[in-house]
Amino acid sequence: MKLVVEVIDAHDLMPKDGAGSASPYVEVDFQNQLSRTITIPKNLNPIWNQKLIFDFDKTINSSHHHCIEVCVYHERRPVLGASFLGRVRISSSNIVRKGDQVYQSFQLENKSFLSYVKGEIGLKIYLSPDPHSTPISHPSNLKNKLPTPHSKPPIVDDHLTESVPIPFSHISDPSNLTNKLPTLHSNPPISDHSEPVQIQEPKDLIEESGEIISETTHHIHKHQQSGPSLKMQQQHQPNLQVHSSSDEDHDHDYEVKEANLQLGEQWPKGGSRSWMSGERMLDLVEQMFYLYVRVVKAKNLSSNPLTSTCDPYVEVKLGNYRGRTRHLERKTNPEWNQVFAFSKERIQSSILEVFVKDKEVALGRDEHVGRVVFDLNEVPTRVPPDSPLAPQWYRLEERRGEIMVAVWMGTQADEAFTEAWHSDAASVYGEGVLNIRSKVYVSPKLWYLRVNVIEAQDIVSNDRSRLPEVSVKVQVGNQILRTGICPNRTANPMWNEDLVFVAAEPFEEHLVLTVDDQVHQTRDEVLGRISLPLTAFDKRLDHRPVHSRWYDLDKYGFGAVEGDRRRDVKFASRIHLRVCLEGGYHVLDESALYISDQRPTAKQLWKPPVGVLEVGILGAQGLLPMKMKDGRGSTDAYCVAKYGQKWVRTRTILDSFAPKWNEQYTWEVYDPCTVITLGVFDNCHLGGGGGGVSAAARDSRIGKVRVRLSTLEANRIYTHSYPLLALHPSGVKKMGELQVAVRFTTISLAHMIYIYGHPLLPKMHYLHPFSVNQVENLRYQAMNIVATRLGRAEPPLRKEVVEYMLDVDSHMWSMRRSKANFFRIMSLLSGLISMNRWFEDICSWKNAATSVLVHILFLILIWYPELILPTVFLYAFLIGLWNYRFRPRHPPHMDIKLSWAEAVHPDELDEEFDTFPSSKQQDVVRMRYDRLRSVAGRIQTVVGDVATQGERVQALLSWRDPRATSLFVVFCLCAAVVLYVTPVRLVVLVGGLYVMRHPKFRSKMPCLPSNFFRRLTARTDSML
Repeated sequence: MKLVVEVIDAHDLMPKDGAGSASPYVEVDFQNQLSRTITIPKNLNPIWNQKLIFDFDKTINSSHHHCIEVCVYHERRPVLGASFLGRVRISSSNIVRKGDQVYQSFQLENKSFLSYVKGEIGLKIYLSPDPHSTPISHPSNLKNKLPTPHSKPPIVDDHLTESVPIPFSHISDPSNLTNKLPTLHSNPPISDHSEPVQIQEPKDLIEESGEIISETTHHIHKHQQSGPSLKMQQQHQPNLQVHSSSDEDHDHDYEVKEANLQLGEQWPKGGSRSWMSGERMLDLVEQMFYLYVRVVKAKNLSSNPLTSTCDPYVEVKLGNYRGRTRHLERKTNPEWNQVFAFSKERIQSSILEVFVKDKEVALGRDEHVGRVVFDLNEVPTRVPPDSPLAPQWYRLEERRGEIMVAVWMGTQADEAFTEAWHSDAASVYGEGVLNIRSKVYVSPKLWYLRVNVIEAQDIVSNDRSRLPEVSVKVQVGNQILRTGICPNRTANPMWNEDLVFVAAEPFEEHLVLTVDDQVHQTRDEVLGRISLPLTAFDKRLDHRPVHSRWYDLDKYGFGAVEGDRRRDVKFASRIHLRVCLEGGYHVLDESALYISDQRPTAKQLWKPPVGVLEVGILGAQGLLPMKMKDGRGSTDAYCVAKYGQKWVRTRTILDSFAPKWNEQYTWEVYDPCTVITLGVFDNCHLGGGGGGVSAAARDSRIGKVRVRLSTLEANRIYTHSYPLLALHPSGVKKMGELQVAVRFTTISLAHMIYIYGHPLLPKMHYLHPFSVNQVENLRYQAMNIVATRLGRAEPPLRKEVVEYMLDVDSHMWSMRRSKANFFRIMSLLSGLISMNRWFEDICSWKNAATSVLVHILFLILIWYPELILPTVFLYAFLIGLWNYRFRPRHPPHMDIKLSWAEAVHPDELDEEFDTFPSSKQQDVVRMRYDRLRSVAGRIQTVVGDVATQGERVQALLSWRDPRATSLFVVFCLCAAVVLYVTPVRLVVLVGGLYVMRHPKFRSKMPCLPSNFFRRLTARTDSML
């Protein structure tokens, strides 16, 4: 694989030749490979258009620690030498593949604090998979391109030129492999040969399809903790009470509890590897043993003497558990390659039987072909990173034929765990087998599509007697936006309006643009139409404008040109557009309050990660029955975790109120101020044998947990049991508990501090921000696209699951949330209110000693005003140290009191769960509307009072009340003279002592400034 650095141009370089100009050239250094461009003489805005090609080993160079260094120099003549003009460092992790590259402009940086540089350089950087796709210059010709002191300055060609990197030292450092940061995909190593090697990359192909198969090949090592072992409950108590009788137990039931589990204690030793070495260690989950049986293929099977054919399948029997492969028709040498997993805790036999049978549909009874028996005492144990156990050929007993089988004892860290048939899901067949497996998904790459409709020309109405009233309707998939109607009736209308859509890679939809003529308020006529693929538009990474284009409109409806007459058309209407795909924004598909990713769309703008998040999904306890199966309550639970673009789904544990998953996953963290969301659901798509649930059923919500990474201490394991709370029309209800182990590992403290000082979102959100309505509409469209794409995976992550995880209904009206937000504001203001009451107590001398101390402190600060700010910050520092003792010991969780879910009225809950638009009866809707009017009336009164006070302030100098303004103007003149003459300390001292004077010197009547302010006029008299 080759790395291509295409040096395009530079702008506004620093003059270095003493005559106000420079002769620049570019030198690129990548992993000890050095290459340079030609020299452009006497030009501060040079254009090179030259490609520099380097060798790129993806297994070594894809780390965030490796970078591409691009330096710009001025070539001095006739004295040989070079002057530094600036440099740029680009991380190799932000490199895209060929076809996705875009032009990027980088600001030149200096080498040291004393050097001064300026200007920008334009580059295109990408990976070319085919090293022979572009002809490479011969090394012998390279020296002719390099300038010498006696050679003439070279001439820049118009076409792109290419250069070969000059490796001045080739150093092989195996430590680069151990320092590699873990990523979701890992590509196979590329052999270091001079010949091109064809390497298959199946994981890249999976990534393009939007789904990633969970990898469980991890290194495992022993991790010991002190403390007693706590065994998770496996049997559900039939008489489990959700609410306790006492208030103390009731509050404790909704709190986060610490789970003292011995995680990873039984994992075998395998060295001190961690995520920094590229291999995950499963030290956040408990070890679970499984007996794995891999049935690969068979050969030379005997045919049925009656039918002369063989439709073989394999049945694996262990005690009362039976697993079957699919049957293959008319195959005497079949291949299955299926894996069966039996939990060691449920093994009831000492032998394993593998039967080969012939499926006979006509006879009604399958024929026995042969079998192989294994003694479980002789089964080997295999733990990754050991190599997979090689299958062997075994001769079938009783009949002719052989079968290739591998049997071993392993853990959930085995590669075969995710795709295996599990004995605890023996009742599930058909499509339900796929719906119970664990899986890793990746959200589609989302772009903002900005369509600037500028103008149109030669728009002709179908009715030639009138000028058209033209508007433009733009559609991308299910998203439809429309411009306003041009205010002037003309054949050349102008709009210059921006319409923004959400698009996802791969771009399947087209941009369909229709020009409409409003002939009536309820009817439009189509005057022209055009359909454009999204791949035809440019991608931009900053705010620089893209080029606009004219497009010819196709006739539509009556009078449209037929296909065989199209070549005879000499005239067509056209429209002027500026369309681009915005790569500098982060496309919001989740609520901004619980955002899990803030990176821009374009990979070139990504920053290196600041740490790694590891989550061990242990299990759940005390789940409530979610459906009826065979006359009793049942729950088939699975867990979904979402952080960034990566979604994970655990396997479904059937018919258990205390499921144990023990699956561990890893995410790269680019910003600590993000949230990971975990949700538990009941699987209602188990297919045949799973209860007969229809395909139209929806997976039921059990509960949700959010963990904000900024509340976690670095390198500490948090093992807690979170209550799964759900709000129902009958009130809040605890659906069970979810046990999770979380660890946030940081790379660099300095990098973390650097992150806290930078904006939360990419800079395009601040340079060209969207309106609030645009953000909400685009978020809703992005959520629909993500739900649709993830619903097309196998197994699908269904729409109801994605909507619940992304909080699609967080913007809906709720009286309960409104009350909760109001009391949140009051709790924030409670500090100011308490301070005001304390100051009133000081002024009223309720405690004489405290009032005297405050007066002394006031006099000290007046005498030494330079101590005011140090005193304030020192006081804040001491408060922080005092509160450190009471810091939270576990991450925060959903608070039913803060959410106002404990004392909510039943009718308010019924209103919150109502559909939109409402489906209730007319009387109920009228009652709720009247209640909303009463609440809005109170808010209206408060807003009016605030406006009145503000208008009274304006009335001080507006001469609306001539006498009041005259008095205030005279007072301002006198105050200016007095404050000019009197020292500021004296004024503050007199004012402070007057405010804190003793009650004997106070009057119960309002003070003079208050009386004067209340008499000022407001604009309430002018309101209807």
